[in-house]
Amino acid sequence: MKGTSGKGRGGAVRKGGKGKQVGTGGHGRKSLEGKGPTPKAEDRAWHPAGKRKAAEERYKASGGKGRPGQKVAGAPRGASGAAARARSGDESEIVTGRNSVVEALRTKIPATTLYLATRIEMDDRVKEAIKTATNRGIAVLEVTRPELDRLAGEGAVHQGVALKVPPYEYAHPIELLDEVLETDETPLFVALDGITDARNLGAIIRSAAAFGAQGVIVPQRRSVGVNAGAWKTSAGAAARVPVAMATNLTQTLKLLKERGVFVLGLDGGGDVELPGLSFADRPIVVVVGSEGKGLSRLVTETCDAIVSIPISSATESLNAGIAASVTLYEISKLRAAAAR
Repeated sequence: MKGTSGKGRGGAVRKGGKGKQVGTGGHGRKSLEGKGPTPKAEDRAWHPAGKRKAAEERYKASGGKGRPGQKVAGAPRGASGAAARARSGDESEIVTGRNSVVEALRTKIPATTLYLATRIEMDDRVKEAIKTATNRGIAVLEVTRPELDRLAGEGAVHQGVALKVPPYEYAHPIELLDEVLETDETPLFVALDGITDARNLGAIIRSAAAFGAQGVIVPQRRSVGVNAGAWKTSAGAAARVPVAMATNLTQTLKLLKERGVFVLGLDGGGDVELPGLSFADRPIVVVVGSEGKGLSRLVTETCDAIVSIPISSATESLNAGIAASVTLYEISKLRAAAAR
């Protein structure tokens, strides 16, 4: 049997050392040194105070109220990127049901055609619908019930009455800003971030009209548009307050910031409280997030300040439409006081 010396064991031979070891020579000395005094809050770009300082500087650079007529490089020219205005789609909407049609006509929705089923029972609602449509120059057509069923869509209860509403024509956010600046007014807009309920949009449009806002901005994706439900909830305000469509909400907010507009996001955990808002007299866009999810991350990072509305501990949060209404009221109140 062979011996068990190191010579006969492959891999068991101890190899020599690695040679002379070189020391660090103080290479880690810098890691032990301090980084100097902590920058002030207003000098840190990510800090709320830093965002407010940057917004103030943009506001001063813009001359106080933005720069009317200035063309921003790279500004989109509509929802499709080619036209100054964008349309919501090619298909018109159909409002069905006697109460809904009468209410829509009362609130002056820009309808084009009133459809009546043949041999319809003429109650007060149908008579009012016919009279209002005739006075407004809206075409009144009598159609068969099968045809009205087809127009209303599967499962819709039309009660023999339907109203055709054309697609809404959206404004462009930057052009809307230019139009406001040309009137020498201080811009006040509301932007929606992820709100999909038409009733919330309608309520916000109504509040915007009540408290002096000049427009509402909705994203092209993952957001409700101006449909028949929004028209009805706005109680006719959608005919007075323009709604603009943003191809990309975050980029649009950045373009508005470049024009000296302060971007204020609404959130319960905000760093600024609404009462006595210090920059209410400046150009402002108030961003309202969806219920449950709130503001998206990118939009939150884009905001100059996050504003909270103090509420009772018994209430977890406010409806998006109510939150926008309270904020617009406070801003309008502060602006009125400053103008005295």
